[in-house]
Amino acid sequence: MARYTGPDCRLCRREGIKLFLKGTKCFSEKCPLVKRKSLPGQHGRTQRKLTEYGLRLREKQKLKRIYGVLERQFRRYFEIASKGKGVTGERLLQILERRLDNVVYRLGWALSRDQARQLVLHRKVSVNGKKINIPSYLVEIGDVIEITDKDLIPVQEALETFSNKYIPAWLEVDEENLKAKVIRFPTRDEIDVPVQEQLIVEFYSR
Repeated sequence: MARYTGPDCRLCRREGIKLFLKGTKCFSEKCPLVKRKSLPGQHGRTQRKLTEYGLRLREKQKLKRIYGVLERQFRRYFEIASKGKGVTGERLLQILERRLDNVVYRLGWALSRDQARQLVLHRKVSVNGKKINIPSYLVEIGDVIEITDKDLIPVQEALETFSNKYIPAWLEVDEENLKAKVIRFPTRDEIDVPVQEQLIVEFYSR
């Protein structure tokens, strides 16, 4: 299965903002983005003005990296979003939010989406009583998500770290039993990702 295996912090520096890919490190002084404001690479300190194409490309790359999705799958999500009813950009974000690894992260059961992905791959998450090992699995309204191993150390660490984490209103959580239910799909206001999705729509529509 193809996936990015390079340094996560390099991606944050490339986009110029924190993408929160490294869990607690992103909230500490160890975050490389705090120490080095320049772009990665030999010519990182040379800031060039982006073209119209470049602006749209950067928004696409930023959103892909936030959710840990590669180009082929991201393009497929866009095609699904463009064929449905409603605003294409918002539908694209909604689809990405419905990924099982993202839902586990949103519930505060993992320190990062990467860690949430591992929990799913290792069959530590079930949907409607069935263990799922597909991070890209899209949850539906009424689905019940549960951690199968309640004493798992990474999950307990995440719960302690994110004890006061905001849980999106489209998810109903049972904190004691580490269970949650999808009561509806998220709205744009509930998706806190720093992207201009319309630029991504324009990128693929060029």
